[in-house]
Amino acid sequence: MNSVEKPVTEARKEFADLVNRVAYTGERVALTRRGKVMAALVSAEDLELLESLRAGRLDLTQTGQAAAQQPERPQHAPLRIAAEYRPGGPPRPPGFGR
Repeated sequence: MNSVEKPVTEARKEFADLVNRVAYTGERVALTRRGKVMAALVSAEDLELLESLRAGRLDLTQTGQAAAQQPERPQHAPLRIAAEYRPGGPPRPPGFGR
């Protein structure tokens, strides 16, 4: 999978387009501040995979029955896409008139 790094200030201007790229192409976007990765945009499938990995992970610092009695994490409904990705086109002025 492709991965792109974007400064947070730039990503803020392009947020809707970045969300669509992630949702439709599976591309990952790392959001940076002063060159350091602060957060990431990932597809719904990647998020579900991460959540399932975390839910199945045991705390290896505990031993015996305490480790086996960890509470279960709630399962979330799968995420759905609420926008359509439309690449290209002329740049639009900022504001609500989109």
